[in-house]
Amino acid sequence: MSNLRNIKDRIKSIQNTQKITRAMKMVAAAKVKKAENSVKMSRPFTFELYKMFTKVFKAATSGTFEPVQTERAIDNYPKLLEKREIKTVGFAVMSSNKGLAGAYSANIVRFTLNEIKKALSEGKKVKLYLAGQKAYPALKNAARNLNFEIKAVYSSVMDNPDSTNSLVLAEDLSTQYVNGEIDSIELITTRYQNMMTYKVEKWTLLPVLEVREFHKKEFDEEHNVRHNESSHKIDPLTEFEPDLCSILQKIVPMYLTNIIFQAFLEAQASELASRMTAMSAATNNAQEMIRVLTIDYNKARQAQITQELNEVVSGADALK
Repeated sequence: MSNLRNIKDRIKSIQNTQKITRAMKMVAAAKVKKAENSVKMSRPFTFELYKMFTKVFKAATSGTFEPVQTERAIDNYPKLLEKREIKTVGFAVMSSNKGLAGAYSANIVRFTLNEIKKALSEGKKVKLYLAGQKAYPALKNAARNLNFEIKAVYSSVMDNPDSTNSLVLAEDLSTQYVNGEIDSIELITTRYQNMMTYKVEKWTLLPVLEVREFHKKEFDEEHNVRHNESSHKIDPLTEFEPDLCSILQKIVPMYLTNIIFQAFLEAQASELASRMTAMSAATNNAQEMIRVLTIDYNKARQAQITQELNEVVSGADALK
């Protein structure tokens, strides 16, 4: 009897868990569609802005910049665009604030640690800036064995990845870069591919030593466009109005902020898709466990009834 009660309690417990996982799957499914639309709508603008920045940067590298006085570090384009030796790498890691998303956070941590080890093996120092708090415990433990520093954790930005939060992170990273605390800015994020897959990637923001197209292949395939090398070149007779320096002072902050914003959107969509997939699998697994336990319950119940019948028959035979 106690065995039947235990099985019944387990079935009820799993059914309650299944209700939660099913609800979380539905919530994630509703959110991921909106996040997917945001990613797809923002990619064309991000790509065109990157192409524009590429052209202006190539035109600007032919000359030297005079120092400027700015209130914000992100506006100090001469310091942000200067060539320098990379002694300290700054990694901005896009993580999440919530769990129950399968191996999402673990994949980010694994990729980040590989990049950290690679930088350390090259004799560089490493500083981390974490957007989201789920990766923090694992990276904090790793920091005890590896020689790197976690400078800041921005837990709130992943709850609402908007342009304001992107500007906050961009300004902090730019301040560290201008002050010489770090010599490069690398974003580690997850590029959303579809509801089932994402890819952990590293995007180099600064220094702009070799300008590379921002996911050109993916944009070309998604929007059915064709680009050639000449589309990234500037005619030597091109004139800039009001002047090249004024344009740089506007476009550099836009470039930094928008790429970070794009990384936020990609990470959010990837996280929601991973959570939807994980909760779907959990719901299906719960259903399978309920099915198996129900069979066990029926077998145990049948065995109990058979035993009771045998006892009745044995008792009747004893009275003869």
